[in-house]
Parts: sequence; structure tokens; C-alpha cells
Amino acid sequence: MTPPIIEIRAVKKSFSGEPVLNGIGLDVDPGRLTVLIGPSGCGKSTLLRCLNGLETFDEGTITVAGISVPGSAGGSVRAGDHQRRTHKLRGLVGMVFQAFNLFPHMTVLDNVARPPVIVQGLPPAEAREQARRLLDKVGLLERAGLYPEQLSGGQQQRAAIARALAMKPRVLLYDEPTSALDPALVDEVLAVMKELDEEGITQVVVTHEMRFARDAAEKIVFMSGGLVVEEGPPEVIFSAPGDPRTRQFLKRYL
Repeated sequence: MTPPIIEIRAVKKSFSGEPVLNGIGLDVDPGRLTVLIGPSGCGKSTLLRCLNGLETFDEGTITVAGISVPGSAGGSVRAGDHQRRTHKLRGLVGMVFQAFNLFPHMTVLDNVARPPVIVQGLPPAEAREQARRLLDKVGLLERAGLYPEQLSGGQQQRAAIARALAMKPRVLLYDEPTSALDPALVDEVLAVMKELDEEGITQVVVTHEMRFARDAAEKIVFMSGGLVVEEGPPEVIFSAPGDPRTRQFLKRYL
């Protein structure tokens, strides 16, 4: 069996003494699309931010493609080593945010081309050629010279996906990638994510789009109260969930 690309072990995280993650354990298989669902405030977005190093966590271990980062509360790893591991982790993980986070003063092409030049030292001409290929992949090549404000929300989110791909991450994380979009624009973003899944790119998605979760995910993870309550293929989770909390949550959508 292929080992998991992400291993989360007993991860705990609190804000101002209030626990948000209560000992999360989860494996993510490479080349699969995994969807995290659950009620607001259950820890889904916090878990994503821990996975890409935007948040520290208190206890446990997160391992991505062999790079392990321990919780910061135990003091088992020196501060400098902890920072180096977190930096390596960020290099393995791309993030697509709810609010796009494109640079408004840069064209779409530059938004995609500049990060690998600055962070990875890619030659500018090579970076721009790569950016054109990625914009073509997400259906935006003809808009490469426009600025973010000239794009629809769906187009901005597709540009954000291209920008994340430009860093050649091992894993792509999405935090509610369609929640800021008009309903008519949701499908164009979800179509890109499905295409990336067909190409074997590992993706972890926090979403309330149950139709997308049911149709596109290979694994559904239901979280509640800072814990993984249930996980499994969508045909099981959506048709015969084993936990009453999962059933209650899905009642609102199905």
C-alpha cells in the first residue's frame, strides 16, 4: 500500500484556553481528493492552517511527505529547528483561500508568475511561461493581462488555484473556495478541482458544497467538536452515516 502523504496524530490546538482541536487523527492518501465537512466552528479551517504552517498547534504531530512538525507546547524540538521544519512544510503545501488573496496591483499573469521567482528563484522568463501554461489549464489564458478587479469571483478563484500550482506543491489545501462566489460561478471552480483530481493531485478541501463533496471526493471526513467523528467514501457517508452527529448534520443538506 502507498503510505499516506499527510499523517495527523493527536493534534491539539487551543485559542485563549478554549480547545479547538481535541486530538485530531487523520491520514490523507496521495493523489486523492479529501473533503472535510462539519458544522461551523468544529475546527476544519484551523486544521488546514496548521497543515500549512499558518498556525502553530499545541500537541501532536503533523507529517507531510516525510516532513514532521511537532506541537509547540512540549518543547521537544528547539525553536530554530521547529521553524526550519515549518518552513519546509510550507514549501510542500499550497493554499487556496476563500477571499482569493490576489495582489490587486499585479496582472493575473504576474500574480501567478511572481511567487516562484521570489520564493524559489525561478528565472522570470521560465516563470512566466509556466504561468501561461497554468492559466491555460484553468481557462484564463486570454485574461492573463487583466487585473483581479477585472475578473469575476470565479475567475479570481481559478487564478488563485493557478498561483498555488505555480509553487509545485505536493498537496493543495482549499478553505471554503466557493463560499464567496455567486451560485452561478461555483461550478467553474469545482470543475477545475475535479480536473486536478483526475490528474492525481492531492487535494484537501473544506467546503459546505455537499453536492461537490458527494460527486468529487474519494474520502469524506466529518468533524465535530474538534474531532474526526467519521470518515469514509461518499457513498457510505451520505447514504448510511454511522454516527448520529453526521446524520444530523447531513439532514440540513440532503
